[in-house]
Amino acid sequence: MAQGNGTKVTEFYLWGFGGQQQLQPALFTVFLVIYTTSMVGNTGMILLIHTDSRLQTPMYFFLQHLAFVDICYTSAVTPKMLQNFVVDNKSISFGGCVLQFLTYGTFVVSDCYLLAAMAVDRYVAICKPLRYPIIMSRTVCIQLVTGLYLVGSLNASVHTGFTFSLSFCKSNIINHFFCDGPPILALSCSNIDINVMLMFICVGFNLTFTVSVVLFSYICILAAILKMSSAAGRKKTFSTCASHLTAVTIFYGTLCYMYLQRPSEQAQENMKVASVFYSTVIPMLNPLIYSLRNKEVKEAVRVTGKKVLHIKSKMLKCSTPTVDMHCHF
Repeated sequence: MAQGNGTKVTEFYLWGFGGQQQLQPALFTVFLVIYTTSMVGNTGMILLIHTDSRLQTPMYFFLQHLAFVDICYTSAVTPKMLQNFVVDNKSISFGGCVLQFLTYGTFVVSDCYLLAAMAVDRYVAICKPLRYPIIMSRTVCIQLVTGLYLVGSLNASVHTGFTFSLSFCKSNIINHFFCDGPPILALSCSNIDINVMLMFICVGFNLTFTVSVVLFSYICILAAILKMSSAAGRKKTFSTCASHLTAVTIFYGTLCYMYLQRPSEQAQENMKVASVFYSTVIPMLNPLIYSLRNKEVKEAVRVTGKKVLHIKSKMLKCSTPTVDMHCHF
């Protein structure tokens, strides 16, 4: 880092889990397993929804994008973290840090609004079932997804511009395992009051708005469920929301804990622990939550598995010389 009247940072150093050198191999193994499981689970969910005709509904359209968003923001963070477990040079270029910050921020905010859109979808499906195909048409779903990606990009671009226009003279060591807002602000020798205020306003608005949408949707859903005379009907209706409600609780709970506290040394340590769960574990949990608690997904997995086994069986039969060469798949 060059110092003087005009400080110019060319690279940052990601401190990560400094002081835990003896645990680095174990941590590398654990996070590699988590990341691999996350990639396989979310990619599998996207392919399953894309190929199974029974899952071509608005709910699974949003779920497909949730899996895509999870892949994007965990991939913005985890590979670099894994690399730093096995190399001595834990630096990241200034441009690389900007890109990581922008990518991560874009898809995290998009995730917030996507979960809110999924809550609205459940509200319309349960409270306005006759108008559901019209209200949640393919065009409307595409517009919602496009809008939430634009909001995520705009939000992240503003934060990135304000954050990396600061001067950094205290240090270039980021007390985190990726380039995130609060630990970067802690390095600045500029006045960060505007940045802190902007973070509280943007994060506060995004959380307040999306959580309000989720709460309103589920209050209406709960009211509709309580009006049902059949206990079996109430249970079936609630089960369609259980997966989404579980994902929402984990996601927003962790996000509130991470960002709605003023930057400080203790807050950075707390955020680091929460960030591990948020950026690596939650993307792995989402496909598990939606597959284990969703009968339609489990049925689609079962049918797809049978098809794969059937094709493999035919291929084996066709590969033997005694079998008729007219094989059809």
